[in-house]
Amino acid sequence: MRDPLGRLLPGLPRGLRVALDWVLTIAGAILIVLAIKHWVVNPYRIPSSSMEPTLHCAHPALGCEANYSDRVLANRFVYRFRDPKRGEIIVFKTPPEAAVKCGEGGTFVKRLIGLPGENLKEDDQGNIWVQPPSSQDWYELKEPYIQESRRLADSAHFGGRWSVPQGEYFFMGDNRDESCDSREWGPVPRSNLIGEVFFVYWPPNRIGFR
Repeated sequence: MRDPLGRLLPGLPRGLRVALDWVLTIAGAILIVLAIKHWVVNPYRIPSSSMEPTLHCAHPALGCEANYSDRVLANRFVYRFRDPKRGEIIVFKTPPEAAVKCGEGGTFVKRLIGLPGENLKEDDQGNIWVQPPSSQDWYELKEPYIQESRRLADSAHFGGRWSVPQGEYFFMGDNRDESCDSREWGPVPRSNLIGEVFFVYWPPNRIGFR
């Protein structure tokens, strides 16, 4: 039996058909990879110390604790089926104000702290308190991923208060004193969210789910 190209182009020399078959196979593979990268999973490198020690960046950048930056995978598909959850590490596009406050904007990786409609405040110990929508009560957010020393170092934001509009999300870095985040440039519209970070694939000693 002839191959598909042979049936489609019976007059084409066999050598040319083989070469064309390879070209189409490689092109198809590239398109599949690009489609997965665009719609399903995308890799990212951690460039700064704002998420230390949860996600490492590399020396000699300020505050970085590792010799190699973590390379992570973000699930671009998950938020098509459910809402983002507090505590998830998310890749997102920053609002324009971030470039003014942080000296750069673009794509950031931070932890989701505040949900739509909530009010937030930071006390004089660096603890975050949450007031749910339509409530007069506040509760302290438990954050086992924050080291106490890093929380106490964040004195510049002690006493801060923020509101999260409907349809938007409030992000902070785990390394609070080294993080330029929503406390500086505000909440992020849902349309700016790219995906949830779920896996570190490099370096080898850091491989694992997050």
